[in-house]
Amino acid sequence: MPTLKIPELVCPAGSLPALKAAVDNGADSVYFGYRNDTNARNFAGLNFDRKAMVEGIGYARARDRHVLLAINTFPQPGREADWHDAVDGAVDLGVDAVILADVGLLDYASRRYPELRLHLSVQGSATSYEAINFARREFGIRRVVLPRILTLAQTEQVIRNTPVEIEVFCFGSLCVMTEGRCWLSSYATGESPNTVGACSPAKFVKWEKKPGQMDTRLGGILIDRYGDGEAAGYPTLCKGRFEVNGATYYALEEPASLNALELLPEIARVGVTAIKVEGRQRGPAYVAQVTRVLRAALDALEQGPERFTVKPAWQAELRKVSEGAQVTLGAYNRPWR
Repeated sequence: MPTLKIPELVCPAGSLPALKAAVDNGADSVYFGYRNDTNARNFAGLNFDRKAMVEGIGYARARDRHVLLAINTFPQPGREADWHDAVDGAVDLGVDAVILADVGLLDYASRRYPELRLHLSVQGSATSYEAINFARREFGIRRVVLPRILTLAQTEQVIRNTPVEIEVFCFGSLCVMTEGRCWLSSYATGESPNTVGACSPAKFVKWEKKPGQMDTRLGGILIDRYGDGEAAGYPTLCKGRFEVNGATYYALEEPASLNALELLPEIARVGVTAIKVEGRQRGPAYVAQVTRVLRAALDALEQGPERFTVKPAWQAELRKVSEGAQVTLGAYNRPWR
């Protein structure tokens, strides 16, 4: 029987302390972005200038870890040079790979730097092996991050039909809108999450405490209403409760974090190259906690999948940092699919 290949653990870094936390707690790779709008997590007070990048890369490399730079938004008309400069800077920094979404930027990077390792971002929304193989043929991509809408069986089908490495999300905030193709937040706020860098930007969020309840709004639109003592998730339109045919419920997705810990043996079995943790907008404590748990789980899996069991302590630790203190398997386990 062939030896099970343990997936690489890829963890987020929205700051230098978060990067160090990921490395110190067992990440194989860390991913970060510039402090500008080439980055789909362009939050105020987060991300990296060149000095921090140099220090972070040095810290990771000294401990034999990989560094990935996300340039995963879409160039705006007349400003293409800003995104080209970001790619040029990544090469100058010597990162291990660049994560790109835009086809034009993939073309620029592959032509100008043919030796640069390219990963197709989840923002590229490649959900089929045909799309992935196209990106490999045209731009030489080496890895693709799959959107969080595929079942495990669909992921296995993709892997069987492409030589490109497959990376999937294992923990963190869950997007159900075919990554990079969501219009809901733009409709409510007037700002695109793919260019501004945030789904449901905080400046449009409003929490209204009333007797016995808490209302949450995005751009003035009522997203949810929570009773006292009920766990309240961050207000994103796809995770709100809506009245549909006389019933009020989470029509699209519950406000819960993806947690695929129990599926690790199956994820490894189907041939996934890397598992990814979402959360560059989260702090170092979150990064440390999630990385530590997943590192322990992967190390346990390496001892033999037939003996792998999920420890209650692992789940308890992950639940503490989950959205609304709730978790889901997301599209990996949809009985109606």
